[in-house]
Amino acid sequence: MMNDSVLSQLDAALREIEESGLLKVEQPIVTPQGSVVETAEGELITLCANNYLGLANHPDVVAAATRTLQERGFGMASVRFIIGTQDIHKQLEREITELLGTEDTILFPSCFDANGAIFETLLGADDTVVSDELNHASIIDGIRLSKAKRLRYRNRDMDDLRTQLESATPGGRTLVVTDGVFSMDGYIAPLPELCDAAEAAGAMVMVDDSHAVGFMGDTGAGTPEHFGVGDRVDIITGTLGKALGGGSGGYVSGRASIVALLRQRGRPYLFSNSIPPAIVGGSLEALAQVRSGADARARLRANAALFRELMSAAGFDLLAGEHPIIPVMIRQARDAAAMAQALRRRGVYVTAFSYPVVPMGLARLRVQVSAAHTEQQLRRAVDAFIAARDDISGNS
Repeated sequence: MMNDSVLSQLDAALREIEESGLLKVEQPIVTPQGSVVETAEGELITLCANNYLGLANHPDVVAAATRTLQERGFGMASVRFIIGTQDIHKQLEREITELLGTEDTILFPSCFDANGAIFETLLGADDTVVSDELNHASIIDGIRLSKAKRLRYRNRDMDDLRTQLESATPGGRTLVVTDGVFSMDGYIAPLPELCDAAEAAGAMVMVDDSHAVGFMGDTGAGTPEHFGVGDRVDIITGTLGKALGGGSGGYVSGRASIVALLRQRGRPYLFSNSIPPAIVGGSLEALAQVRSGADARARLRANAALFRELMSAAGFDLLAGEHPIIPVMIRQARDAAAMAQALRRRGVYVTAFSYPVVPMGLARLRVQVSAAHTEQQLRRAVDAFIAARDDISGNS
C-alpha cells in the first residue's frame, strides 16, 4: 500500500503543474470526430484534430470497420506470431508497402511502439544514432532503449548534422532519424539535404512520417515522395491514427531485411496484441480513399492556404509553412490558455501549447486544418479568433 509520504509528493507535483498553468484537462466530445463536434459546451468547429483528410467519420471507412467487426470479431487475444495474425493484417501491410513504395511493412499497436522497437533492434553498443533535436517523444524514448551512441543536431540544421556525423563510432552502423513533419511547428524536414549528408557518411536514414502520409506527395506517400527521395530513405515509420482514418496502430516500412528482423526481435511486436480486426478493415478502406483522394488532398491544401491568408490579413502571427499544421503564436502561456478558452466560448475548439511542450516564451495555439472543413467553417473560425483576441486584450 502506498504510504502517505509518497502520496503527498505526488499531490505536490500535481499542484505545481496546475499552478504553472500546464495542467492538461480532457474535453470529452459526445459525437464522432469531424470538422464539427458536440461537447457539453455545445457545437464546436474542430481545429485541433489530426483528421487531415476527414476520414475519421467517413461513411465508407465506418462501414468497412463495422463489416469487419461482424465478420472477424472484436479482438485477436494474441500476439502476432502465436495466433494473432489474420489475412487482413498481412493485406494491410502489403497495401502500406505499395503506397509508400518500400519493400515490406510490419504493423505495431501504435507508432509509439514502432519507434520503440526500431532502435534497440537495429543498433548496438558499437553503433550511432543521430537525431533531430525536435523529434517526437516516441523517437526520444526509443533511442533511450538502445545502447548506441546518441548524438543530436539542431532542428533541420544540415551543417550541424554533418558535424555530428563526424563523431559517429567508426566501423559501426549509423542511423540518422528525423520527423518528416515537426508537429509543434508544421515545419518539413529537408530530406534531400539530409539524405546527401547521410549518404556521404555511410549512414542509414529513418523518417517518422506520421504527420504526412496520406496527404503529402502526389499520391499521399508522404515527405519522401514530396521531395522525390523515396528510394533514399531506408525506414519509414507512421501511424494509422491520423490521416489514415484516425484509428489506432502504427507501422515500420522499409528495407525487407529490417522488417524481417523486427518480426524476430521487435519487443512491442512480440509482446503486444495485434491491431483489432475492425481497425484493420477501416484502415484498408482509408487507404482506398487515399488512392482515389487527389481531390481531398487538393481541398486540404486549399483550406490550409485560405486559413493562413485570412489569419495573416487579420494580423495574427503565424509560423510560415505549407503544412495544414498552422501554429498561431501567442508567446505567453497564460495568454494562450485564455485565448483557447475564449475561442471555445465562441464555438471553436483549439488547444494551447506551452512550455515544456514548446520552448519558454513560444506558447501557441496549434491549428490543424482538415479537408472536411468548409470555407464557411474556416471563415467563422477566423472571426472567432478575432473576437477572442479582442476579449483577451480587453481583459488585460
